[in-house]
Amino acid sequence: MLSNDLTSLITRIDFALISSIHIIYPPLTIGLALLLFISELIWVRKKDDKWYRITRFFEKLFIVNFGAGVATGVTMEMAFGILYGRFSQAAGPFFGQVLGYETITAFMYEAGFIGLMIFGWGKISRGMHLFATFNVALSSTLSAMWILVANSWMQTPTGVVYKNGIFEVTDWIAALFNTNVRSAFPHMLLASFELSLTFVVSVCAFFVLKRRHVDIFLKPFKYGLVALAVVAAAQVYMGDVLGENTLENKPAALAAMEGQYDAYDAYDAQGNVNNAWNIIGWPNKEGTGLAWSISIPHALSLIETKTWNGPVRGLNSFPKDEQPPVVIPFYTFRIMAAAGGALLLVSLWGVWLMARRRLTAEKASDNKLFLMISVAMVVLPYLAVIAGWWTREIGRQPWIVYGLMRTEDGMSAMTTGLAIFWLIGFAIFESAVVVGTIWFLAKVVRQGPDLTSNIPGEGHEHLGQLDLPEGEHADHPEYIRPV
Repeated sequence: MLSNDLTSLITRIDFALISSIHIIYPPLTIGLALLLFISELIWVRKKDDKWYRITRFFEKLFIVNFGAGVATGVTMEMAFGILYGRFSQAAGPFFGQVLGYETITAFMYEAGFIGLMIFGWGKISRGMHLFATFNVALSSTLSAMWILVANSWMQTPTGVVYKNGIFEVTDWIAALFNTNVRSAFPHMLLASFELSLTFVVSVCAFFVLKRRHVDIFLKPFKYGLVALAVVAAAQVYMGDVLGENTLENKPAALAAMEGQYDAYDAYDAQGNVNNAWNIIGWPNKEGTGLAWSISIPHALSLIETKTWNGPVRGLNSFPKDEQPPVVIPFYTFRIMAAAGGALLLVSLWGVWLMARRRLTAEKASDNKLFLMISVAMVVLPYLAVIAGWWTREIGRQPWIVYGLMRTEDGMSAMTTGLAIFWLIGFAIFESAVVVGTIWFLAKVVRQGPDLTSNIPGEGHEHLGQLDLPEGEHADHPEYIRPV
């Protein structure tokens, strides 16, 4: 392997590591912010203090995850310039602008209101605090929208011309509302809700299983199961829509995901459509087909074309140097689909138990198998998000901007030694964030909800107010540590 080939490989691995770790944090931030708003809304309207305790408990988990997302997100933006400097320069007129819009209209917007959400309890009215939580949820969604706009443009670049090494924007509307983002953003938004609901369900299931604070966690557990069943079912439909978009706009990526090499049976003299869906398989040494597979006849045509014998374009119809890898997107796509299917089945199991009145306060903790599975399934949406991200990004190869700029042409010029240095540095940092995040999340869960602090009033507590014995006064203003 030549030095520049090794450098290219290290750079790809480095950015894959950075983006794969970062992608696990924003979905929980987006979905959990909305769930915090709903929980707080129930508390404000029903004045049931159990919902206040739930809100404050999951708010702590939200803060830990939010901090990790910011740290890894800033790192990933740095990595664009460090590892993919040529791409950053070429795509700056569009890509840089969109990231700027995300910073101004979403990140800074979120930063202001998250301060009120965290530190405003008792300092502002309950209605205003609820408004702040709503804006954190809205700004998180806006942030995801801008990021998906940028990434989707890399998948289906419209509204630009590539001239003199620069992507010049000719139509901002076409570039912003590119073909891929119309289905990719709803798909990612549903994935965020699915992950967050699973996270909440799993944490609640843990407390119900341990018979700790069952009266507090049982209601959000049951509400979460019902919502998860609905969202998981909707995600199946949205995934199909995104698949149709991929078939139309990135047929090589779709062919790699499905292990489809020939639209028509190459070994059939009559030229029948090769419409079988490969459940599992492995490419042959020549890379011209599958050496073996387990398939379902007609299923690929039904899934992708909604017809019995509709042809699906195969990899062999593309030049060899424009074909994406097959093994990784083929299996990551199946991991994603299997994880999503498992979440749907578990949530439906929970709804069935609710219908049978097996999840009452008296009986819920007796369903040990279901509760243990509910706790363990927290890993499934994370697997699905990472696997889906790999399917999307590797399926786009060998292009960094589909059909216009190859990945190796967007990399920064650096030595192999420097590439190794950045890989080690980023790997240490990202690993530290992951370990720290898991440690703090586990600590919050072990401690459980705070049941002793006072319920905040309607904003009559002034900043700097001290809880001092009657008759005593502070010599200087101090701030109370938030509950």
